[in-house]
Amino acid sequence: MPDLATLVRWTALVAVSGLLGWALSHAGFPAAFLLGPMLAAIVFGVRGAGLSFPRPAFQASQAVVGCLVAHSVTGEIVRTLQDDGWVILAVVLVTVAVSGLVGLVLTRLQVLPGTTAAWGSAPGGAAAMVAMSEEYGSDPRLVAFMQYVRVAAVVLSASLAARLLADISGPATASAAQPPHTLPALLATLAVALAGVGLARALRLPAGALVGPMLLGAGLHAFGLVELALPEPVLAAAYAGIGWYVGLRFTRQTLRTTLHALPGILAATAAIILICAAWAWGLTGLLSIDYLTAFLATSPGGLDSVAIIAVGSKADVSFVLAVQTLRLFVVLVTGPVLAKWIARAAPGGQGA
Repeated sequence: MPDLATLVRWTALVAVSGLLGWALSHAGFPAAFLLGPMLAAIVFGVRGAGLSFPRPAFQASQAVVGCLVAHSVTGEIVRTLQDDGWVILAVVLVTVAVSGLVGLVLTRLQVLPGTTAAWGSAPGGAAAMVAMSEEYGSDPRLVAFMQYVRVAAVVLSASLAARLLADISGPATASAAQPPHTLPALLATLAVALAGVGLARALRLPAGALVGPMLLGAGLHAFGLVELALPEPVLAAAYAGIGWYVGLRFTRQTLRTTLHALPGILAATAAIILICAAWAWGLTGLLSIDYLTAFLATSPGGLDSVAIIAVGSKADVSFVLAVQTLRLFVVLVTGPVLAKWIARAAPGGQGA
C-alpha cells in the first residue's frame, strides 16, 4: 500500500496533468493528453518526486494505442492500397529512408545515441514509437522529446499548407466527427486488446503489448468483423499512462542532455519536413493527385493529427490515410533493424 505522501503526490500529478492536457487540447495541440501528463511528469521527476508508473499499466496503455492504430485501418484504405500499392510503398520507403538518414547524421554528429536517434527520427505514430523504443534499448525520454517536437512542427506546417492550398479556415470540421461509441463496441475493443496481447506473447512478438492488438484489430476492423470503439476518456487515460511512464523517468541529468540536443533535433526536424515536401512535389508528377494530398501523405508523422487535417481539407483522405497507415506498419517492422544498423554505424559502435 502506498503511503499518504505518495498518494498526495500522485493526486497532485493527476490534477496538474489534467489541467495541462485540457489547456493544450484547447490550444489545438495533437495528443494533448499525452503531452500534458508527460510535461507534468517531467517536472515531478526532475524535482525528485520519487514516483514511478507501473509497467503493467504502461503495457495496458500500449494495447489501447495498438487498437487506436487498428481503428484507422478501414476497407476503403485497403482498396486504395490494392489500387496504388506499389506507388504508395515507394512513397513510404522514401520517407522512411530520409528519416533513417537523418537519424544516422544525428548519430554521426553524436547529438544522440544510435538507437535513440533511430526511433526519434522514425516517421510513424509518435505514441507508438515512444511505446516501442524502450524494447530496443532506446531512451524513451529522448525519443518522446524528438517525436513530439516533430509532431508539433508537422501539424503546424500541414495546417498552414492546408489553409494556403485549400483555402480553409481550420483543420477540423463536422465531417471529422465520429459516431457515438456503444458499450458492445467498447467491450469488443477491450477483448481485442486482451486477445492481441495474449497472441503476441504466444508468438513472442517484440513490443507485443502494442503490436499484438494492432495487428489483430487491424485485420478484424478492416474486414468489418469487429467495430472498435475508443472513447475519449479511454484514449486520454492511455495517453496519460504513456506520458507518465516516460516523464517520471526524467532526472536533472536527462534534462541537461535533452537541452544540449535541442539544436540538432530542431535542425533534423526541419530537414525531414523540407525533404518530404520536395518529394511530395515530385509525387504530383507521377500520380494524378494534388500537392496538398501529396504533402499530407508524405508528412512525417502523427497519423491522427494529419488525418484530422486531411478530413477538414480538400485532400484525398483515403490516399493520405493509406500512406500514413502503411508507413506506420513499415516503421514498426523496419524500426528494430534500422535502429541496430544506425547503432553499428555510430562512432565506437555504441547502441544505446
